[in-house]
Amino acid sequence: MTDRVAPIGSLLASMYGDGDMAALFTLESTITTWLRSEAALATAQGRAGDIDPDVATAVAAACRLDNIDVEALLAQSCDVGYPILALVRQIAGHLPDGPNGRVHFGATTQDIMDTGLALQLRDATTILETRLIALGDAIAALALAHADTVQAARTHGQQAVPTTFGAKLAIFLEQAATRLENVSATRVKVAVLSLHGGGGTSAALGLRAARVRTEMAAELGIAVPPAAWHVNRDRIVAFGQLCVEVAVLAVRLAREIIDLSRSEIAEVREPGVRHSGASSTMPQKVNPVLSEAAIGFGVAAEAMLPALLRAGEAGHERAAGEWQIEWHAVPQVAVLSSSALAVITRAVEGLQVFPDVMSANLSVDQGLLMAEAYMIVLAEHLGRERAHDIVYDASAEARRTGRSLGVVLAGLELPITLDDQTISPSTYLGDAPDTARRSVEHWTKVKEATS
Repeated sequence: MTDRVAPIGSLLASMYGDGDMAALFTLESTITTWLRSEAALATAQGRAGDIDPDVATAVAAACRLDNIDVEALLAQSCDVGYPILALVRQIAGHLPDGPNGRVHFGATTQDIMDTGLALQLRDATTILETRLIALGDAIAALALAHADTVQAARTHGQQAVPTTFGAKLAIFLEQAATRLENVSATRVKVAVLSLHGGGGTSAALGLRAARVRTEMAAELGIAVPPAAWHVNRDRIVAFGQLCVEVAVLAVRLAREIIDLSRSEIAEVREPGVRHSGASSTMPQKVNPVLSEAAIGFGVAAEAMLPALLRAGEAGHERAAGEWQIEWHAVPQVAVLSSSALAVITRAVEGLQVFPDVMSANLSVDQGLLMAEAYMIVLAEHLGRERAHDIVYDASAEARRTGRSLGVVLAGLELPITLDDQTISPSTYLGDAPDTARRSVEHWTKVKEATS
């Protein structure tokens, strides 16, 4: 094979993809991380006394992308099965005799590729952090603005009890806070050097192997592991899990926006300009296209985690095929999850909220939204079970006759008066408004702790 195959195009990524994350995983960016790793190795060996410092400087200087023929590198990699042998030969080709024999000294292919990957994942977590903060801030602003905006809470797809829109958003904000905390922990896990040689023994690195690792890690700004992680892929799985967690948040939030945008509910609507979400044949449509894109990205990201788990099943001291799974799945899960975050943030930042519609929807089901409230008040006089049965039967009567639950209860002989005037949604919110405000305070603390 000599011709470079173009990557499979993605319409969704072309329209809404996160270009910053995608740029981390281009072929050229990936090769650059390998070159940085080779340069850092030579520099570390020069400091440790394994090779002459002038030779180390020359090797590091030759580790430049403009010294690499990418097409030739790919062609040779197809024969070898891995790209580092060809990369090393090209670097060495730009050096005189002597220094050209000190490139990649004592390392193995996976050392360089995994170290490069560690640099990519460190930067990827920073992008995820930025995207999460933007989404969390957008949710927090809405939650605070609508802490007291009364809305129907829905369970099993049906109206349940009154809540506020801010309290609904508080749950999403707590999820964003948890994921933001996880970003920092994941960054520590993934930003780790790989340099233990072919079988993980460091034999080829010589007596100063530990010193070289320390110097190389310092040069790259990453940590030194206690043992080789060629087949211990827990770090990569942890990164994949973080990506999937943020994807789940994006999908869940997108689904909420889509459901609340339904014509029968119509409590929110995505932002837009002329023709945003327009149909080619139905002029009235304003489809929630940003949320739909977030679901597309997010669900696709979730599908990558099983592949990374399978890659973690590698045996002995080096993988035999499992590692290659990561070459595809890691960039995919990173780009898909960050794209899901970016596009759902656009939806939340400009979300149109309709409090009047939310208020009107509180009575669409004969006022049954207040059934629990009536039951709790009545239970003070008759006990919970008896009160439950009375309100249950009254709810069935309200549905059958089309009368409101308050009207039906007002016609019963009860120890207290229960009707639409004595109990209302705004008086049965519990601590929903406070929940919204507490979640914003917590979000602010978590965000400050990451800076």
